[in-house]
Amino acid sequence: MKLKVLIISFFFSIVINSGAFTISAQTISFAEKLQSHLEKNDINGAIKLYDTIPPELDKDIDLKLLHASLLISANRLNEASIITKKLIDSGNKTKEVLELNAEIATAGNNKSAIQAAVNELIALDPYNPVANNILGNQQALRKKYKLALGYYKKSLVREPSNEEALFGCGQMNYYLGNLQESKSNFYSLLKYRPDESQAYLYIGKLAAEDELYLDAIKNVKKAIELNPTNSDYWLDLGQYQRQIGKYDEAEKAWSKAIELDPSYFLGYTYRAGLYDEQNRIEEALHDYHKIIETNPKYYFAFEEIGILEFHLQNWANAREYFLKANAISASTAYQLMVVATYLLENNTFEAKKWAEQFIKDGNKKDMNFSKSIDYCLLRLYKDQGPVALENTIAKELTKLTDKNKRGKMMYYFGLYYEIRKHPEVSADYYNKITAMQSPMFFEYRLAEWGLIDR
Repeated sequence: MKLKVLIISFFFSIVINSGAFTISAQTISFAEKLQSHLEKNDINGAIKLYDTIPPELDKDIDLKLLHASLLISANRLNEASIITKKLIDSGNKTKEVLELNAEIATAGNNKSAIQAAVNELIALDPYNPVANNILGNQQALRKKYKLALGYYKKSLVREPSNEEALFGCGQMNYYLGNLQESKSNFYSLLKYRPDESQAYLYIGKLAAEDELYLDAIKNVKKAIELNPTNSDYWLDLGQYQRQIGKYDEAEKAWSKAIELDPSYFLGYTYRAGLYDEQNRIEEALHDYHKIIETNPKYYFAFEEIGILEFHLQNWANAREYFLKANAISASTAYQLMVVATYLLENNTFEAKKWAEQFIKDGNKKDMNFSKSIDYCLLRLYKDQGPVALENTIAKELTKLTDKNKRGKMMYYFGLYYEIRKHPEVSADYYNKITAMQSPMFFEYRLAEWGLIDR
């Protein structure tokens, strides 16, 4: 709602409707005060002023629309709805009234009212920007990006400069991989709204897609300049800084994102990964624990804590977090790590008990589990042999065609020999794993440590 335009327009409305060419002092005073409140962004003061509206202005539709718009801004939706309902009931079903009615319904998240308001607007004009933007937003929330894009494009048919539709097109094209179209949408948006920080953010993302990280940094920094308190902007800045090897700058950016929104797990995730790579283990552990605090279902953090605690030989701590990771996303890898921690504590009773439980769970989920190498390794850990089973596993490892699976299972076979005090055999398997030069599984790192720490 263009509030200042409405203030000017209602003067002409009064003159035309009254047939007079003079306006009362009371009316002029009201208009001046209203203008003053709006220029100061004093929404509540402007609303309060309506208690003193002159009689000759009381029926002016533009002023009623302005009043309703102000009430929406103050989140007084019921009062705004009363105004538009009275206008509609009295036959004033103009585009402006119906659009404002749709905005009220949307702000109140009243689904049936939204649908009714949108239907009325579409019946009046299939390309109505307000209605199509609402429909586009609905589809975007459902991740129906192609459908959303179609609605935003309809809005632009009627109003090529519509900022919400331009942003919607840019975002949907980005999600759909139409990167050139997305870039064009965001640059068009900046023509009409040069201070739109989100446009710069996405232009930065688009540059990063082409690995133009310096350009990405320049644009996200512009977004930050316009809106320095948006934590998402700092998250992206950290990502780009990391890509060009500016790790200290990346750390600062992610720390700022965490400062702005300490309840969001992603900042801790990025920073923890950086600390982890730099072997700043205590700092990494701190951030992984913060991830769990802010997003308890993010099993990756449980896994990482388990790995680091295992490396520190804190067997009980490692076991606790591998068990938690397994509870969220069951994995033979986590289960073998749990059993291994007991064996490393020389607690063969608990090791056997847990291995038996994991084997039982595996058989429940998969009738062919007993034929798998996962089963063989759990049995090997449970019984600490026999040699025939060791030979079977050694042969089965050579048959695995999945490189990551083979690397993971080789680690547990090597760890078994490490636990059994056969370092030369475990080293042989760890060397085979590191020779793969494919750190796509967490056991790769454990194998590296296994070689370094011996």
